[in-house]
Amino acid sequence: MSVAPVKQPPAADRVYVHVKQGVLDRRYEGGTLLTEGELAEDVGVSRTPVREALLRLEAEGLIKLYPKKGALVLPVSAQEIADVVETRLLVEEHAARKAVPAPPGLIERLEHLLARQKEQAAAGDLAAASVTDRCFHAEIVRSGGNEILSRLYDQLRDRQLRMGVAVMHSHPDRIAKTLAEHEEILETLRSGDPEAAVGVVRRHVGRLSLLARGEVR
Repeated sequence: MSVAPVKQPPAADRVYVHVKQGVLDRRYEGGTLLTEGELAEDVGVSRTPVREALLRLEAEGLIKLYPKKGALVLPVSAQEIADVVETRLLVEEHAARKAVPAPPGLIERLEHLLARQKEQAAAGDLAAASVTDRCFHAEIVRSGGNEILSRLYDQLRDRQLRMGVAVMHSHPDRIAKTLAEHEEILETLRSGDPEAAVGVVRRHVGRLSLLARGEVR
């Protein structure tokens, strides 16, 4: 019995994923100029799907297109950091308060995510640890059952990941503190103290804001 060949995603989607992942995991730093020719060669496609992918990424605010020159990877701005942190605090403080008393299923999922993040941190995989970090917080937001808030929070995903990886690379000691703060959040959810949970979340997200602002040149 012959096995059907695995169908590849469309060329533009492959370029989009390649560039976006490169921006999020800092292979392409802010200020890097990407050319259509180089990207076409890297992914193994023609220039037409590269242009299509770059237009999508520009619409998402990750790059800025310059005709005949290429695409500039946009640095994280002080305003973007402030906007992301303000939105996170509004959503996450509300979610933490609503999560208490925390059902056993939520506690179990958070414990699993925290254990995974510890393994990733120990292995030095900061990009993966940032993804799991984001999942930890998103799990608390989703537990509230408000689909509109969950979708709003999901719109911050790429910006959160980019900021998180940048902070971890520039402040290697931060990952241990992040894990300790996640333990604190878990403990307040277990104890059933909503105001304590909100206070820990506020300090945790606020500290990230201060560290991320140090990234802005």
